[in-house]
Amino acid sequence: MTDHGERPERFAGHQYPQTIPTPAEIRDGLPAPWSLLSPAARSELTFDKVIARLRAANRLLADGEPPDEPEELGIVADDIPTPITQRSAVLVALFEEDGETHVVLTRRAMTLRYHRGEIALPGGRCEDNETPLETALREAHEEIGLEPSLVRPLAWLSPIVTFASGSSIWPVVGMLDHRPTFTIQTSEVDRAFSVALRDLVADGSFVEERWRRTEGRVGSDDEGFFPIYFFKVPGDLIWGATARIVAELLAVVTGVEWPRITG
Repeated sequence: MTDHGERPERFAGHQYPQTIPTPAEIRDGLPAPWSLLSPAARSELTFDKVIARLRAANRLLADGEPPDEPEELGIVADDIPTPITQRSAVLVALFEEDGETHVVLTRRAMTLRYHRGEIALPGGRCEDNETPLETALREAHEEIGLEPSLVRPLAWLSPIVTFASGSSIWPVVGMLDHRPTFTIQTSEVDRAFSVALRDLVADGSFVEERWRRTEGRVGSDDEGFFPIYFFKVPGDLIWGATARIVAELLAVVTGVEWPRITG
């Protein structure tokens, strides 16, 4: 962590098109929770290994449904707290290629009113009486042309709350038999792509920053700083709610503890 009052050098040499907020008070954070694992433990992340880890963490849909409500209310807060008024779901679509599991991501259209240009998982707001799985499959089909019949629903990750949008988000993990072909809805998505989990847990990919704002945050330390997560991917940055979901997935897959309560 940088000394008190010293600002970290942010994402040195890494290129990305979106605008990342720069809070008035910011420090370096902790290293990735999987950083002490050997390179071998962070490679060959096959479907079999991913499924085994999800099973060990009791996340398989076959063994039970996700919680009805988020257990955390912003351990890693994104913005000024607002009432939770929306229920949303995202699809964590995984496929295996050359012995490595990949995750499907999108870049939100630059024309959108909110979160423009940010990296996201396919998903959106739940309609009346929809389950998180139904929402995630519908939105993935609408946004990137992923046929629901191609997705094998497998597991769930922890529902989270984003105060920026007043939304609770249910991540659903689905498996694909092969790399999908994308047909994007350009009004919502600029591009769809995939990243290998191996690359996301590689040295230098994960960045944690500690932010402090005037409003209190759940999970803040004694000085009021709270963690925000980033992943450097080719030509972009994952951050915010998507980074929180991806970080938990990677922690489960690599068998390290998550979340890290640092308050």
